[in-house]
Amino acid sequence: MFKQKGTGRARHHSARAPQFRGGGKAHGPVVRSHAHDLPKKVRALGLRHALSAKLRAEELIIIDDLVATEAKTKGLTGAFASMGLTNALFIGGAELDNNFKLAAQNIPNVDVLPVQGINVYDILRRGKLVLSKAAVEALEERFK
Repeated sequence: MFKQKGTGRARHHSARAPQFRGGGKAHGPVVRSHAHDLPKKVRALGLRHALSAKLRAEELIIIDDLVATEAKTKGLTGAFASMGLTNALFIGGAELDNNFKLAAQNIPNVDVLPVQGINVYDILRRGKLVLSKAAVEALEERFK
């Protein structure tokens, strides 16, 4: 800003220091994560409660397999409309059928997940829960 000695004024380096107009913030925001983790047992308990709540509300459907013959959204939308599934979460086995996944990804209010991706938030945010038999077996094995 000005020379350090001989002016009789305080030493300053930059006009961008916090005490000057247009300068920085003295105690500006600090980026930090405020997230917290739940224990594994509590997360498993929440998943059990979400699944049993869907079962009690009769919003749980179990089908043989999630398979589509071709990756066409129009055909799948018609099939869902005939079943009354306008807001649903589909949980498949360990591997999802690629045609089914591609056909369902563009339908609003419909989510498709493998059994490893099942979570409480997605279960509770969709109206119906549709499980394949492979997903049911995997969940039984998980909760033993």
